[in-house]
Amino acid sequence: MDIRTLDDQLTVSAQLLPTDVAQLAARGVKHIVCNRPDGEGADQPAYAELQLAAEAAGMQAHYLPVVAGKVSDAEARVFGHLLEAIEGQVHAYCRTGMRSTTLWALSSAASGRPPADIVRRGRDAGYDMSSVVARVAGQGAGHGGLVLAEYDVVVVGAGAGGIACASSLMSRDSSLSVAIIDPADIHYYQPGWTFVGAGIFKPATTARTMASLIPRGVDWIKAAVAAFDPAHNSVVLEGCRVIRYERLVVAAGLKLDWDAIPGLSETLGRNGVTSNYRFDLAPYTWELVQQLKGGRALFTQPPMPIKCAGAPQKALYLSADYWLRQKRLHNIEVEFYNAGAVLFGVPDYVPALMNYVQRYDAKLHFSHRLLRIDGEARSAVFEATDSDGNTREVEREFDMIHVVPPQTAPDFIRASGLVDAAGWVDVDQTTLRHKHFANIWALGDVMNAPNAKTAAAARMQAPIVASNLLVDSGKARGVAHYNGYGSCPLTVERGKIVLAEFGYGGKLLPSMPVWLLDGRKPTRAAWFLKERLLPFIYWKAMLRGKEWLAKPVIGEG
Repeated sequence: MDIRTLDDQLTVSAQLLPTDVAQLAARGVKHIVCNRPDGEGADQPAYAELQLAAEAAGMQAHYLPVVAGKVSDAEARVFGHLLEAIEGQVHAYCRTGMRSTTLWALSSAASGRPPADIVRRGRDAGYDMSSVVARVAGQGAGHGGLVLAEYDVVVVGAGAGGIACASSLMSRDSSLSVAIIDPADIHYYQPGWTFVGAGIFKPATTARTMASLIPRGVDWIKAAVAAFDPAHNSVVLEGCRVIRYERLVVAAGLKLDWDAIPGLSETLGRNGVTSNYRFDLAPYTWELVQQLKGGRALFTQPPMPIKCAGAPQKALYLSADYWLRQKRLHNIEVEFYNAGAVLFGVPDYVPALMNYVQRYDAKLHFSHRLLRIDGEARSAVFEATDSDGNTREVEREFDMIHVVPPQTAPDFIRASGLVDAAGWVDVDQTTLRHKHFANIWALGDVMNAPNAKTAAAARMQAPIVASNLLVDSGKARGVAHYNGYGSCPLTVERGKIVLAEFGYGGKLLPSMPVWLLDGRKPTRAAWFLKERLLPFIYWKAMLRGKEWLAKPVIGEG
């Protein structure tokens, strides 16, 4: 029997047999609810048989039959009232568990459970409740006007990719009705946080108000998305309000899963535990670097994919460079714990990086994943995996540790029907169009194309998505193709950068001639680009639809 958990009180399953009741009793179930009418299938035991078995096991049975595909609000209310009235664990069943889950979803929505939580719990149990959430919103719309608006294009996410794509759309066709959905008040230039953690940038230079960046002519819907209903071209917001679209762009970024490492959330920002992956923690990194006179400094990198794969080691290089310049490095043990098997995924850049690893006498530990951390004891535990797949735990004490958390797509994305098996939005890697829904595109960190998740990648992807969306609507010709371009400026010391630029398969894709800037070597020119030019390009060009060095490559449509 396959038992699925929906919440602390309720589990569901497909059709029960009388012989299954003992297993439920052993799990502490006190009530069984039958949501399947008698006589639906030739192999279906009658409710009376289950009732007798339940009573014999000391449980109470309830018969609330629902016709397949016709779950009504009234039936959901009865189901909800039953759950409220009885005490103890409840197990509901029907032919597949779908009707029972739908009853739970509708009654939960009526009692105020957040739509995103309903969709997530349903998906975790193997049932897609996004259309049920959309149904609740749609019913409300008939009475409360909850369908807020309809747009030619809706962009979910106002990060680098979302704003850049909306700007590229408006620069091509200002007659479009476009909306961006995002609840955040502040937009961050996240590539600058590495420099904040090294005392080079002030934190304030990496933040702007969201309102100041929304493109002219674009509506900003300041709300969180609860679910997608692609069958009805709808996005459901928290509170069951609906936005409808002709075409959808998903640019929701990713989730930093700090809680995936036990002990980490409780000690971040103190006890020597920091991360440049958070705006408020990057200054603490610089504080720790300046204060450390001796001891052990650890730097971690989680399993891929992550945002900016070079950032974990950038923190190491800039910290060690400071200690070297301050003549402290000989008193500090620098160690890099990487869950992956290589220093950097594109081999052409590794020799230059290894020169700096040796300069800083940094110890490399590959296939070491951070398991847990004890800030008070200043101790970190890693899982080390050998070449045969055997694992062991390694514990290291630290005076300072820079942690990069595991990263996933946001919960509301992973709970949607838009994702692949790994939980990322499923797109064609060249057109960035969804593989199953023809009027949906995705870009940036949230989608599953095998490129580096960097702001530079989003800068290239935004005009490609904008162009292809207009081709699909008949307003442009020629399909644009994305070659996987991404850029990672690896800051190996203050004043020099190894500028990694590459595409799919690790193919080198330099923006400038080698004689002008050879990205495989540390150069001051690349540092000038990172420190002075890239922030300007980000704020003044990328987010405003000016596609400097980012014009789409048009292929045969």
